[in-house]
Amino acid sequence: MKPTNPVFTGVETTIFERMSRLAKDHDAVNLGQGFPDVDGPADLVEAAAQALRTGQNQYPPMLGLPELRKAVADTNKRFYDLDVDWQREVMVTSGATEALADSILALIEPGDEVILIEPLYDCYLPMVQRAGGVVVSVRLTPPNWKLDVAALARAFTENTKAVLINNPMNPCAKVFSDGELSEIARLCVENDCYAICDEVYEHLVFEGHQHRPLMSYEGMRDRCVRIGSAGKTFSFTGWKVGYITASANLLEPIAKAHQFVTFTTPPNLQQAVATGLAKDDAYYAGLAQDLQKKRDRIAGDLASLGFRVLPCDGTYFVTVDASPLGLEGSDQDICLRMVQEAGVAAVPVSAFYVAEAPTNCIRFCFCKQDAVLTEAIARLSAWLEGLKGVDRDAASAG
Repeated sequence: MKPTNPVFTGVETTIFERMSRLAKDHDAVNLGQGFPDVDGPADLVEAAAQALRTGQNQYPPMLGLPELRKAVADTNKRFYDLDVDWQREVMVTSGATEALADSILALIEPGDEVILIEPLYDCYLPMVQRAGGVVVSVRLTPPNWKLDVAALARAFTENTKAVLINNPMNPCAKVFSDGELSEIARLCVENDCYAICDEVYEHLVFEGHQHRPLMSYEGMRDRCVRIGSAGKTFSFTGWKVGYITASANLLEPIAKAHQFVTFTTPPNLQQAVATGLAKDDAYYAGLAQDLQKKRDRIAGDLASLGFRVLPCDGTYFVTVDASPLGLEGSDQDICLRMVQEAGVAAVPVSAFYVAEAPTNCIRFCFCKQDAVLTEAIARLSAWLEGLKGVDRDAASAG
């Protein structure tokens, strides 16, 4: 038979899906895949249900319901003082992943270079490759995940079309500093290229840090595609409602890609998200504060077990260095043992690198109920104590 497309034929199932399947197979606590285990605000569920009951069940406008597009524009002004024309500069998508796909399909031509910052969310690489783009990677390394600005500058060439930046960053929970973002903006302007900004965790930022969109930096207003996610902001990841903010000259071709990918998104969910975006400041502050408490709790517990906990400035995730435990094998080996032997699923950070990844870091998701986190730590503690016992027995026998 004739071959299928090699980009997708050769790609493994996403690490999140693989670890979730293993979690089910071994009845493990799943701290691998990044989704909350409780629903978001009840009034949004009711708003979605009410929209269904009142007949919003046919195709909505391709760009999205006006109510939601207006709400997205309003939140850009409210939180970041960005003036956005909702009719020409906002589009609703079926999740942020679709927004990324639309943007890459619309902006990248075969041979264009796209700078990706590692560790990277796993869909970036195959999407760019399928569009014919050439990936140029710049890596962040643990434990501080600092951006090497000189290395970033060297990555730009006359063929660079775009930089794809995830801020706040999954998997390493980094919030890019003002200095780092200023340098990214400067290099984009100097090299006349675009920035595709995956900012789905924009409201999940912890103390001492503040999210600022790259779009707000000098020279970037007409170069940025800013992507947000209702799934992350309202803890409804299954709703798959995302949104793009971009200048009209960029949104026009992106919308053309969107019309042939999904065309539209369920109108009742759009209506509910529009309601959610109008929530008061207390909601947004409470969301970050609640997650910060969970971060502090799991970080302290993991540290007490012997893991070296790395900085976590935002998102759903905390990364640890497993080296102090003296466990054999790579991060992938350790994660496999953890799910099989300890009954706890996590994700190896090496899965987020293109090549030559660090092999000692593991990502845990903490947007879970307290009882779930307690059970996970108890299982890890028992497992590690059991391993120490085996080592003691081996030493005695020797």
